[in-house]
Amino acid sequence: MTIQFVAKIIAFVLYLGFMIYIGLRSASKNNSSADFFLGGRKVGPWVTALSAEASDSSAWLLMGLPGLCYLGGVQETFWTALGLIAGTYLSWLFVAKPLRKCSIVYGDSITIPEFLSNRFNDKSHLLSVISVIFIVLFFTIYTASGFVACAKLFNSVFGLPYHAGLAIGLVVILCYTITGGYTAVCKTDFVQGTLIFVAFVVSGIIAVFALGGFSNAVEQVKNFNASAVAGNFGEAIKNSFIANSSYKGMGIVSALAWGLGYFGMPHIIVRFMGIRSNAEITKARRIGIIWMIVAYIGAFIIGTLGTAYLFNHGTILGTGEALSGFTGGDAETVFSATMQNMYPAFIAGIFLCAILAASMSTADSQLLAASSAVSQDIYKGLIKKNAEEKDVLMISRFTVFLIALIALFLSLNPNSSIFKLVSFAWSGFGGTFGPLILLALYWKGTTAPGAIAGLLCGGIVDVAWHYIPATVHPIFGMYEIVPAFVVCLIVTVVVSLLTKKDAKVVEQFEEYKKLED
Repeated sequence: MTIQFVAKIIAFVLYLGFMIYIGLRSASKNNSSADFFLGGRKVGPWVTALSAEASDSSAWLLMGLPGLCYLGGVQETFWTALGLIAGTYLSWLFVAKPLRKCSIVYGDSITIPEFLSNRFNDKSHLLSVISVIFIVLFFTIYTASGFVACAKLFNSVFGLPYHAGLAIGLVVILCYTITGGYTAVCKTDFVQGTLIFVAFVVSGIIAVFALGGFSNAVEQVKNFNASAVAGNFGEAIKNSFIANSSYKGMGIVSALAWGLGYFGMPHIIVRFMGIRSNAEITKARRIGIIWMIVAYIGAFIIGTLGTAYLFNHGTILGTGEALSGFTGGDAETVFSATMQNMYPAFIAGIFLCAILAASMSTADSQLLAASSAVSQDIYKGLIKKNAEEKDVLMISRFTVFLIALIALFLSLNPNSSIFKLVSFAWSGFGGTFGPLILLALYWKGTTAPGAIAGLLCGGIVDVAWHYIPATVHPIFGMYEIVPAFVVCLIVTVVVSLLTKKDAKVVEQFEEYKKLED
């Protein structure tokens, strides 16, 4: 065991230990389900902003996105990033303040299913049940992507078996999520978001200078892609889905449509409900957007320049095999490979923890949101309405554990693609909850039957579209979030126009609109 290896282990142990420590420190503040799920609506703008963006970005920002850039999918990642940045800004602008106000007016709701049920006065409870089913389904898939990232990281850095890496990620995330709840998740997300930001800024600058400046760096990347040495690399690109996709027309629309996801992401928009006051949302929005732009630029730089930078250090990724004199590997490990070549062992270990940060900051938020849906909306909302707070918290912690185990099962395949897992879950939330959230906040004519029909149709279209191959018809090559979002929106509006409006719901809506920001 070398000194460098030990240094990396120390860095990881310190980081993981600190995350667990935050969870244990936060445990004493959870006196109610509102504290555990929403932090008592007492979280400040800095923590809210970085928690929201860190929860959003997940491991695909440090592994999936750079990996696509490394394989030559710059057009895809550019349009996707543009759509995500626009979606983030519009979500902060049009959803944050109204959602916080509206969730308070409608029964002081602390979960998205509870908010939708209260907002539309759904006496049948179908809206809650369907919401929880979709939340558990898509969050389980999303959480699996985080576990895959942890496993790939531990494998590329320490040579640990893939499944051992999965186990470590599972244990740490469960430790602080089960004990600390929303407050712990937000605080750990703040630390993790800061680490991701610093890692991208510093590493991106070093990569550019190491390749002789930006223009020289770009030239080296072009030369690498065109060189005979990269023949196998070029073949790998050719055989990847990136090379076979045309990013014109429908492809660009699909990439930009990622931005629609922000209107319906429960683990992100719940941050809007938990911020201390509406007056602090503007500040939080600015912090979040700046973080996101810098992080995406960093992902582009590391992924794109990684071809030439790593080649200069004897490494080629994504070929499926090592070339003569070079080491090979998975293209989604480009960030970790760059960090290990760029820094001394301990510093590399700290920055590599940014991948763990991205994985855990998303997984913990998703587990918490899913568990809140089950315990608050199903157990307390339907099964035992007079349940004590300690029972709700116990059910919530058990649900976190159970969903994590299912996600672990889904991530057992070492060949799992982080990007593909995230894209499916992302479309599921954006295409089902996105239109409902917007209509709930801006149209008083939305009815409970309309919301139920829209949610159900949007979810069915999203899942069906995902599994229908593009060979059936080119239209099915479009990202499923687009048809799901459109169907959910149209069905909700049409059914709402055809059903009777609830006078109590309309009255509460007018009350909410009169509240000052």
